[in-house]
Amino acid sequence: MESLHLSTRIERPADEVYAYAGDPAQLPAWAAGLGGSIELVDGRWIAASSPMGRVEVTFAPRNPYGVLDHEVRLPGGETVYNPLRVIPDGPDACEVVFTVRQRAGESEADFRRDAAAVEKDLATLKRLLERG
Repeated sequence: MESLHLSTRIERPADEVYAYAGDPAQLPAWAAGLGGSIELVDGRWIAASSPMGRVEVTFAPRNPYGVLDHEVRLPGGETVYNPLRVIPDGPDACEVVFTVRQRAGESEADFRRDAAAVEKDLATLKRLLERG
């Protein structure tokens, strides 16, 4: 199995990027893989219209280290762990790094499609945040 570290530099302070990217309510604006909506249901964030079906998204607890790791529980019960970091680069910029891991049984083509989707999501996040 393979993994890729995909990143983008964002010309915004790391704490602002962390706050926005770590707010599950903002996911529909930049994370297309989770669908066009997400809602808080009984204390859990549910994306009902994701391409994978109804999924639950759980972020790591807020922390001062820029860690936005999150788990996505798929409709079949499988949980996918997604490492995501916001790394400061001076006072007014940061790097956002997402690790894409090939899941057991996932074809190379599907893995590459997932990676391309994450790259697109990171580009969207950059565009949204740099617009202010």
